[in-house]
Amino acid sequence: MAAVTAAMVKELREKSGAGMMDCKKALGETDGNIEAAIDWLRTKGLAAAAKKSGRVAAEGLVAVATDGGKGALIEVNAETDFVGRNADFQGFATTLAGMVLANGDDVEALKGLAYPDTGRTVEEQLTHNIATIGENMSIRRAATISVDNGVVVPYVHSAVVPGLGKIGVLVALESTGDAGKLAELGKQIAMHIAATSPQSLSTDDLDPEVVERERAVLVDQAKASGKSEEIAQKMVEGRIRKFYQEVVLLEQTFVIDNETKVAKVVENAAKELGTEVKLVGFRHFVLGAGIEKEEEDFAAEVAATLGS
Repeated sequence: MAAVTAAMVKELREKSGAGMMDCKKALGETDGNIEAAIDWLRTKGLAAAAKKSGRVAAEGLVAVATDGGKGALIEVNAETDFVGRNADFQGFATTLAGMVLANGDDVEALKGLAYPDTGRTVEEQLTHNIATIGENMSIRRAATISVDNGVVVPYVHSAVVPGLGKIGVLVALESTGDAGKLAELGKQIAMHIAATSPQSLSTDDLDPEVVERERAVLVDQAKASGKSEEIAQKMVEGRIRKFYQEVVLLEQTFVIDNETKVAKVVENAAKELGTEVKLVGFRHFVLGAGIEKEEEDFAAEVAATLGS
């Protein structure tokens, strides 16, 4: 068996676009034959997948999975909205949501787990999907939430199929009250979250840096208005309270009736159920949020294709 050198791995990487470890393995499997190694990589789908890895994947699906007091969210990205309607891609996202529910939300650990009924790991199945479907894909993020007593309620906005869409929400309610009524309340709160995108559950949970940044802006605005220091401070505190009402879930006005605070909605539900109800947390994924998407210039693309 021929020894695999660094120069051979480098040459194969340049020719195939595959990863270093994949190239090393391919050369080992083919006795150091570069062309045979390229064919080996293509057979495994690794060369095709690597060539697509530089493309921006900001579309795809958010998937949810729940089981009583546990819930999971995962975002799986692809390049185009079209792939989100692909049955194989949908099945992949759904399966991953179930795996996150069972194993936790560490994405790197998830990639190393066995993907059901394939003999592949999750990461290998992802590579297989990239080669088969023909687009770059990624497993971007996952989240879980649970309660000891109560329910975790899922909601998917504009679901393409049950449990899959572009916005996914989980709401955790701790209570010994009627599970059906808790589920109704949880769904309404989840719909509210999908509409308002709160940054935190309570004021105590809000990132202090976010608050200080907002306060600094408000202080500058107050000073620019020419008010006295005392009045300026009062203005700032009033506006900070308004800021909380915009970004903190329990302080927001419930979109269902447009007049009651979410905290009061939960309090009223507890009275109706005759037992304590606590909104202990939520998870909220919006597909592609924070990913810098490339602006497509189709005219330029066509011109380049025609050589003009």
